[in-house]
Amino acid sequence: MSATASAPELVRRPAHPALAGLVAGIVGYQQRAERPVERRQPAGSLLPLVLSFGDPLEVVALSDGEGAGRHRSFVAGFMRGHATTRFERSQRCVQVYLTPLGAYRLLGAPGRDLAGRILPVGDVAPALAGSLPDRLAAAGSWGERLALVEDAVLRLAAAGAGPEPEPFVAWMWDRIQASGGQARIGELVERTGWSGRHAVARFRDQVGLTPKAAAAVVRFEHAAADLGRLPLAQVAARHGYADQSHLTREVVRYAGEPPGVLAAQRRPTAHTALGLEPRPGFRWGRSRSVCSAPVATASAPASPQSCVTGIGSAGVAGVVEVYEGVAEFAQQR
Repeated sequence: MSATASAPELVRRPAHPALAGLVAGIVGYQQRAERPVERRQPAGSLLPLVLSFGDPLEVVALSDGEGAGRHRSFVAGFMRGHATTRFERSQRCVQVYLTPLGAYRLLGAPGRDLAGRILPVGDVAPALAGSLPDRLAAAGSWGERLALVEDAVLRLAAAGAGPEPEPFVAWMWDRIQASGGQARIGELVERTGWSGRHAVARFRDQVGLTPKAAAAVVRFEHAAADLGRLPLAQVAARHGYADQSHLTREVVRYAGEPPGVLAAQRRPTAHTALGLEPRPGFRWGRSRSVCSAPVATASAPASPQSCVTGIGSAGVAGVVEVYEGVAEFAQQR
């Protein structure tokens, strides 16, 4: 961050229970600077939907995607690379962090069409464009702004723009998350009862990346959280990399810099914005019910229906996790 930039103002609101599995959280962000501020952001498994009510944000470069340029409100699909952004005088926005299957459900767009792309909000969620940015600018507090955005997203969920994810896709994504990206993809596919080609194609259609590519991003997220805390060899072993060199190559791929630099620079991520970090068994806003393994029969592929409760629309039953660090507005419900 430039020495002439003010400290960022960041306000967090946990996801509404009706958005469990769809939205990881909502964050208000504001920063001013006398000179342009440029940041590099590593790859991640949450999709930012940015509603700007200030100056445009410039996406300077994407290492594995398209959509560079100046944007106000936009959504970034699931990406396998890092991004470089810049603002000149100020940045004022509300960021909604969508899960990949949340984007599929709320935006009604196949994950494969969002992946690797930055798209204007008006193109994928017109209900979140229109007058909403002006209303955010006119709001008198961050609490009011975050409530406006939450209400808009709740209406989007109630409208049901997209279909429910297929149960076996939801189950595979749940297993990938719970394993920290270390699940054996071949075994997951086999347990669904579908052919490898079908399972991978349907997963990519809905999540945005293939299971193997999505797992690699999740594993990187978990490993990056340990950089600077543990020796590199220990980080590599803990997160299933072949060795320290393998870890280094993957960090450069997803963050654009070697592990030591990434740890020292403390790059912004969705997790840091939400005040959280990946941990084993972590799922975004799922109910406490256990996601059972699918059981295939001779007449039908496996159908892990219990996973639907972690992804469902408004009205999902179950006790929703409220994770430490994002409870600032919990008392306002």
